[in-house]
Amino acid sequence: MREPARLGRTRLPDGRYLGWAEWGPSDGTPVLFCPGAATSRWLAFGGDAVDAFGIRLVSVDRPGLGASDPAPGRTLSSWATDLRHLIQDRALHVPSVVGFSQGAPFALALAADGLVNAVAVVSGSDELAHPRFAHSLTPQVKAMVDAVAADPDAATASFADFGSADALWDLIITTSPEADRAVYTDPVFRQAFRHAMDEAFSQGPAGYARDTVLAMARWPFDPAGITVPIDLWYGQQDTSPVHSPDFGASLAGRLPTATRHLLPDAAGSLLWTHTEAVLRTLLDHAR
Repeated sequence: MREPARLGRTRLPDGRYLGWAEWGPSDGTPVLFCPGAATSRWLAFGGDAVDAFGIRLVSVDRPGLGASDPAPGRTLSSWATDLRHLIQDRALHVPSVVGFSQGAPFALALAADGLVNAVAVVSGSDELAHPRFAHSLTPQVKAMVDAVAADPDAATASFADFGSADALWDLIITTSPEADRAVYTDPVFRQAFRHAMDEAFSQGPAGYARDTVLAMARWPFDPAGITVPIDLWYGQQDTSPVHSPDFGASLAGRLPTATRHLLPDAAGSLLWTHTEAVLRTLLDHAR
């Protein structure tokens, strides 16, 4: 875990700002990062690897989180529109993208909009509202999906009432297997992770709540229309109820260009335990 090499905000055409953080060489191969739920641009991965591989890693705060201005009523489609402007402003050309956990649908939305050349979905949230998962979700997650479908505004308010850095940290630790807790509670990692969470809630819980509504709703794009290479990375020891009930098996079938990597010894934290494998595979596509 390292401090960002560069921090900034990009002004969008409507006057809002998107906050971002960068690691690695400024002239490196650009890789966008969509971090997971309740975190911010301060969460990264790769450490020395981004320099060794020549990667310019760009982590972006979604609207209402961290240093990004709110965008009431935002969607996955409007997120892609925002990132189109950021990519142009930061001269990222056609980057690759990594989507971790709840960041996965945001990364795939960029691919669906033709903005990236390759995608790595790591421990990614699946389309939980899709009918194929109607009977495989945990009762709590099914209740969240049903609540969003019935009344998105009421669900948003409910998620906001629950949302805080402390509440989400406790939830992550109590629902994670030992393999993940060993990573998350490492003193250096814990400090960086908690800082990223505190920054995510610096404007209050509304940004987190909107993210969660979007993650629990149907996606506004057809995965079958995505044409760039996609790698789906899942750890068989992952116990998160909001990632993928079948470890990306059915999602791989819906994405014509997807390759699924199911690692028997890994858990939800594989973005940090198997960083080099993820990055090497992504760079093979990008280059």
